Amino acid sequence: MKWQGRERSSNIEDRRGQGGGNMGGMGGGRIPIPMGRAGGGGLGLVGIIIVLGIIWFATGQNPIDILTGGGGGTTTSQSQQWAPPPSNAGEDELANFVGVVVKDTETLWGEVFQQNNLTYQPPKVVLFSGATQSACGTAQSASGPFYCPNDKKVYIDLSFYDQLRRQFGAPGDFAQAYVIAHEIGHAVQDQTGVLPEFNRARASMSQGEQNAYSVRVELQADCYAGVWANYVNRENLLEQGDTEEAITAANAIGDDTLTRGQVAERNFTHGTSAQRMAWLKKGMQTGDVTQCDTFKGSI
Repeated sequence: MKWQGRERSSNIEDRRGQGGGNMGGMGGGRIPIPMGRAGGGGLGLVGIIIVLGIIWFATGQNPIDILTGGGGGTTTSQSQQWAPPPSNAGEDELANFVGVVVKDTETLWGEVFQQNNLTYQPPKVVLFSGATQSACGTAQSASGPFYCPNDKKVYIDLSFYDQLRRQFGAPGDFAQAYVIAHEIGHAVQDQTGVLPEFNRARASMSQGEQNAYSVRVELQADCYAGVWANYVNRENLLEQGDTEEAITAANAIGDDTLTRGQVAERNFTHGTSAQRMAWLKKGMQTGDVTQCDTFKGSI
C-alpha cells in the first residue's frame, strides 16, 4: 500500500510506554469453548487466543459483551504515569502507518455519512503496549485489536501485527490495514445503530442466537473493510498483492480455521473463513455499503 509521506489522522492516542493498570481482565461472562491441549494434537491456548477485533477465550470475556459494550466490564481508577513512547524504529513506522490508514477511513466514512445527511464521528485509535485501560475494561496485548463502544475508541497493541504475520501466516501491510478497517467498521456500526440494537435485542436471545447475531455483525464489519479497500484502490493507493494480503488474513482468522474444527459452529462469533473472505470480497468488488447488509437472508 502506498502510504509513506501521506497525511496521518489526528485521532491517534499513543499510550505506548505507559503503565498497564489493572490486569484483572475485562469482566463479563466466560464462553465455554471445548479445546484440545497444545502438543497433544489439539488447538492449544496460543492457537485460539486472538480472534480479530474481540476478546475471546484468553481473558474470560464474552466477545459479545465487549462488542456491544455490555457485560459490566471492569475498570479501575489506578493512576498511570505518562511516559514518552519507547524509541523503536520499527514500531514507530507502524504507528505512522496506522495513522495514515485511519485518516483514509475518516475520509471515506465522512463522505459516506455526508451522502446520507449524517455526520461521521471518527473514533480515537489507542496504541498501547502490554496493557492499558479502556471503558470496556483492561485491554491486553493477548486480546487483539478491538473497538470499545463505551468510550468510542479502537485499541491496538502493535505487537499484534507481528503475531498476524508469524502465527497466522498473514504478512503484509494491507493485512494490517484490513484489521484496522474492520475495527473502524465497528465504530460505523455503533453510529448507525447496529451495535446499540444488538445490545438491546440480546437480552431476549439465547446464547446461540447471540452468537449467530454476532457473526452477522462481524461479517458486516468485514464488508465495510472491503468498501474501504475499494476506496483506496480508486485512489490508486494499492500495490500488487495488497488485496491478496487482506484476503489471506480474513481466511486465517475465520472461527473454523482458528479452532481447527474443535468448536461447534453454534459457538462461532466471527464467522467461518469462507464467510469472512466472501464478505470482504463483496465490499472490495462493489464499494457499496448497501451491499453489506448481512442481516437479511443467508450468509
